[in-house]
Amino acid sequence: MSRIATLPTLDDLDPAGRRVLVRVDLNVPLAEGRVTDDTRLRAALPSLTELLERGASLILMSHLGRPKGPDAGLRMQPVGTALAGLLDRPVRVLDGEPVLGPAVAAACAALQPGEVVLLQNLRFDPGEKADDPAFAAGLADLADAYVDDAFGTAHRAAASVVGVTKRLPSYAGRLMQRELEMLGAALEAPRRPFAVILGGAKIGDKIGVIDALLPKADLILVGGGMANTFLAASGIPMGESLVESERLGDARRLRAAGGDKLVTPIDLVVADAFAADADRRVVPVAEGVPAGWRALDIGPATVLDFAARLRGAGTVLWNGPMGVFEMPAFAKGSFAIAELLAGLAECTTIVGGGDSAAAVEAAGLANAMSWVSTGGGASLELLEGKELPAVTALRRSV
Repeated sequence: MSRIATLPTLDDLDPAGRRVLVRVDLNVPLAEGRVTDDTRLRAALPSLTELLERGASLILMSHLGRPKGPDAGLRMQPVGTALAGLLDRPVRVLDGEPVLGPAVAAACAALQPGEVVLLQNLRFDPGEKADDPAFAAGLADLADAYVDDAFGTAHRAAASVVGVTKRLPSYAGRLMQRELEMLGAALEAPRRPFAVILGGAKIGDKIGVIDALLPKADLILVGGGMANTFLAASGIPMGESLVESERLGDARRLRAAGGDKLVTPIDLVVADAFAADADRRVVPVAEGVPAGWRALDIGPATVLDFAARLRGAGTVLWNGPMGVFEMPAFAKGSFAIAELLAGLAECTTIVGGGDSAAAVEAAGLANAMSWVSTGGGASLELLEGKELPAVTALRRSV
């Protein structure tokens, strides 16, 4: 809990009659002008509903996609429409360009308690990513108080995350608060045994995480593409598998430091092409990956081995899928891990955002986890022991 002990939260804010600027993470997928996955919208509801019920008017802001400027395909109107349905009240999207201007300021100034507006995509303005003081000041001038509820952007030093806090009384929203509570507790005082499952494509993204977790965890299970580099570093032929040759030294160092605590797959699902309809088979790791083939998932023996090792765990933290779960033929390992975690009695199960969160959603088991983080990159940086810019900014806010 120490990670949030000094953070101002909604408990410290009296929002009645005030215009509250809320940084939310509404970066959702769109197709044909419609939101196709509203997970992040639903995650924002507790804070928004509480603020509205306590008499605030809301000015919401978020980025959407990675535009380099105004982009007609990344306007916020579809997001506002979907959010209005979830909130069961109108959400007026201030769809003008630029993000700020006289019309936007007038609309925000006229807000009455219970009303909601949504600003245009923040990344339409280059001042957002640059944490431009003038852009941050323009955002702050719209409101009386600021709430950061976008854990997914907590590792970005953007104007809407950092700059605004220098100009408004600032508070952590309920989602931000809960993310820090759950991930902080896992890192600082986990129920033991404390097991970590790491996957994803590359070891390079998680070297710092493994270094930080090795002294804290009782067990680290490695799967996904990052396991390929560990196996190659042990002299296992890996065929055409993704291997980070420049990280082989890191893999050897981490394996030596981890000893029996760091566990890699004992069999793999391999394919003759990176394709959903590729020929595939299971090979024992001891035999290596045949020439021309590539590892795309952990195998059934590895699932059983991981299950046995996880039995009796008090806390399990999972970050990164076990294979290319977007292709049904190579989703079995990730889905099996989700089922394992869902079946662990009296265990705190935390899924660390990004693709692992998408995997448990695809498996239909997100509700069976103790917590599914909304922040992939933010979760990784927190696990690595880094201070998140958003958290620092909230602690230092006016």
